[in-house]
Amino acid sequence: MIEVFATNPGLAVGSAMLLGLVIGSFLNVVIFRVPRMMELAWQREAAELRGETPAEQPPFNLMTPASTCPSCGHKIRPLENIPVLSWLVLRGRCANCHSSIPARYPVVELVTGLLSAMAIAEFGVTAAGAGALLLTWFLIALTFIDFDTQLLPDSMTLLLLWLGLLFNLWGVFTPLPWAVIGAMAGYLALWSVYWLFKLATGKEGMGYGDFKLLAALGAWFGWQMIPAIILLASVVGATVGIALILVVRRGRDVPIPFGPYLAGAGLLALYVGAPLSRLFGLG
Repeated sequence: MIEVFATNPGLAVGSAMLLGLVIGSFLNVVIFRVPRMMELAWQREAAELRGETPAEQPPFNLMTPASTCPSCGHKIRPLENIPVLSWLVLRGRCANCHSSIPARYPVVELVTGLLSAMAIAEFGVTAAGAGALLLTWFLIALTFIDFDTQLLPDSMTLLLLWLGLLFNLWGVFTPLPWAVIGAMAGYLALWSVYWLFKLATGKEGMGYGDFKLLAALGAWFGWQMIPAIILLASVVGATVGIALILVVRRGRDVPIPFGPYLAGAGLLALYVGAPLSRLFGLG
């Protein structure tokens, strides 16, 4: 199969697009359920700390229960769950109660499909291509979870860090020593900013999940990319924040998630990492 894809790059890119659409549908589940799973886990831990027996809860994970309409509880059938197409055919409404289905679901699927096709077009059916796909899928899920909840789950950021080190055992994206230093430098860079800001203002400027996400990106791309990723994420984040304050009249005290901008900078590093490194004199 790899030989077939190697001799037919168009087939490989098209297959990556279809795979990305399917993965995008799964990412919608991840985005919705992982924060709820975290909340349930916190409730169990809090009950145990109080010396109480946690209340029995029905299974709730990425596979159980089956997806249903939040308005009427209608179980979503396979034909109603075809990425993008089902939403278009149903005109963005539940097949049973006709309540509106947010457009974000097909947007996540389409973005995942397009970025997956882009990854294979750039890296081919190789170890780097597989790594680019995994990194892209994680960053999409983390972006939307952070937008929704201002949380970056350890179960995802730490796994992403270890995957980066795993791929770089063979130097797929950067030599392993640089990846290890990158993971440390990424964490310590934002950790230092956090404490300097807190000592100066008495406020928390970001969450620990941001430290771990930057550490993960350092594990994928090496320490040389850390300055560029921080700068890109900060510039875009500041621009968006100012725009929200001026245009939407969002209060200055309303927190803005930083994870999506780190994720966007990470995707840029994936494709234009070498020029970015040279820009900072680290290439």
